[in-house]
Amino acid sequence: MSSGIPRSPLVLSISWGRMDVENLEVGKDFKLYPGGGRPWDWSETGTRHSPGIQPDDVEELLAHGATNVVLSRGMQLQLQIDPRTLDLLDERGVTVHVAETTEAVEIYNDLIATGIAAAGLFHSTC
Repeated sequence: MSSGIPRSPLVLSISWGRMDVENLEVGKDFKLYPGGGRPWDWSETGTRHSPGIQPDDVEELLAHGATNVVLSRGMQLQLQIDPRTLDLLDERGVTVHVAETTEAVEIYNDLIATGIAAAGLFHSTC
C-alpha cells in the first residue's frame, strides 16, 4: 500500500458460527482492520440485532486507517445497521459495503487483495 497503512488480515474461511482469520485464533464474530483484528464483543457497545451495528462499533476500524468498511448483516440478514452508523461513515468519507456475511467476506478479501485499506465487522450467525 502506498499510504503506509498495514494490510488487513484475510478471512481464510467462514461457516455458521465459525471464522478462521489470518494470524488470529478461530472465532465467531470479528472486527478486522489494517494491521490486525480481534473478536467482536457486542456487549462493549450494546450492539443488538436491532437497531444493529452502532457508531462506536466502527470507530475502532477508522482509528486504524480504514478507508473502506465492510459491514456484514449476518448469515440470515438479521443484523441491522443503525442509521447513525452509516451517517458517521458518510461524514468521514468512508466507502461502505453492506452484505450478507459470506458475500461480505468476499468483498472484504477482494478489497484487501487490491491493496485497499479495508476493515470489516463480521457476524457469522443469524
